[in-house]
Amino acid sequence: MFDEIQFDRIKRLPKYVFAEVNELKMARRRAGCDVIDFSMGNPDGDTPEHIRQKLIESAQKTKTHGYSVSKGIPKLRQAICDWYKRRYDVDLDPDTEAVATMGSKEGYAHLAYAITNPGDVVVVPDPTYPIHSYAFILAGGNVQKMELPFDEDYKVDEDLFFERLEQAFHISFPKPKYVVVNFPHNPTTATVTPEFYTRIVEMAKRERFYIISDIAYGDITFDGYATPSILAVPGAKDVAVESFTLSKSYNMAGWRVGFFVGNAKLIGALQKIKSWLDYGMFTPIQVAATVALQGDQSCVKEIVEKYDHRQDVLLEAFNRAGWPIRRNQSSMFVWARIPECARHLGSLEFSKRLLVEANVAVAPGIGFGDYGDEYVRIALIENDKRIRQAAKNIKHFLQGLNCEVPE
Repeated sequence: MFDEIQFDRIKRLPKYVFAEVNELKMARRRAGCDVIDFSMGNPDGDTPEHIRQKLIESAQKTKTHGYSVSKGIPKLRQAICDWYKRRYDVDLDPDTEAVATMGSKEGYAHLAYAITNPGDVVVVPDPTYPIHSYAFILAGGNVQKMELPFDEDYKVDEDLFFERLEQAFHISFPKPKYVVVNFPHNPTTATVTPEFYTRIVEMAKRERFYIISDIAYGDITFDGYATPSILAVPGAKDVAVESFTLSKSYNMAGWRVGFFVGNAKLIGALQKIKSWLDYGMFTPIQVAATVALQGDQSCVKEIVEKYDHRQDVLLEAFNRAGWPIRRNQSSMFVWARIPECARHLGSLEFSKRLLVEANVAVAPGIGFGDYGDEYVRIALIENDKRIRQAAKNIKHFLQGLNCEVPE
C-alpha cells in the first residue's frame, strides 16, 4: 500500500560509487586479507596533544554540557576572524561574517538549503568533491558541470577555465546564480594563483553571481606554494564566501569542525537556517577548536611535512612498479592517472580489480565526476612501509595485465 509513496529528493541521488569499493574492501578484510587503504581522506595521525587536553579540560566543566550556540560560540568565531587577519590580512565581523559549522560538509548542505530556490543553477567544475554538487541538488537546484582544465603539474589553466566558465553562462538557462571553486582542489590537487580570484570576482560582479570557495586543504602545500584566499581580493565580500575545515590541518576529521566566512547576506542565511536545524557543536569541541586556531601552529607544519614526505615515497615506489605519477603541490592526496595499459578498464573497474587482486584500495575517479574516469585518488594515509608494500602488490597486478613494468 505504501509502494506508491516516493521520496523525490532521495531519488535525485545516484548510487554512491564509493560504496562499491567500500563493500569490497570490507569483504576482503572479513576474508582475512591485509588491505592497504588509500581510499579515504581520513588522517592517520593523532590530534595534537594541546588540542586534546583543552577538550578534556572543557568537558570536565558542567556548564559546557548544555545546548551550545548554533553559529558557533563567540570565542571561536573571533578566533576564525583572527586566523583570517593573520593569514590573509582580511578583516571580518565575527557576528555577521563568520559561522562555525559541523565540518565544512554540513556547512555546504545547510548553506545550499538556505540559499537555493527551486531550479537555481550552480556551476561546479568537474571532477569535484561530491557535496559541492549534491548539496545544491538536494536543495532543489540544478548543477551545470564544467571540465576543470589543469596541466600535468596540476596547475589550473586559468585562461581556459574562464573560457569554459563564460561558455557555461551562455548555455545555461536560467543564468547561473552560484559558482563553486575549490583550490587546492579535491580530488585533483590542482592549484590556482591569486590572479585567478581577482578575475572571478570581477566576473561575478559583471554577471551577477555568488562565489562559494572551499580552501579545506589550504594549509597542506609543498615546495613553497601558498594557498591564496578569494577574500583577499578587494571587494570579494560583496560576492563571495569561503569555507575551511580543521579536519586535515589538525588531524581533527572526526571532530567535525569547520567554518564559513565572507558575504554577510549568505552568512546570515546560513546562520538563520542553522538556528532552526541544530544547536551547534558540543561546546568543548568549539573551545578546543579555538585553541587549535589560536595556538602554536608547529603541529600543522609537522603534519604538512609528513604528507610531503609520503608523496615522495609513493611517487618513487609507484614509478618503480610501473605506474608513473607526477608530483603535486598541495593536499593529502595524489591524483593518479591510471596506467595506460589499464585505462580501458575505467576507474571503477580498475579500482575494484586493484582491491581484489592486489589488496590496495583507492578511490575511483568516476566517483568525483565524469571527467575523473581516467584517474584514481590516492590518500597519503599509510606509512612508508605500507606504501612500499602497496607498490610491490601493484607491480604484480600490472604484470598480470601484461603491462610493461621495470625489472
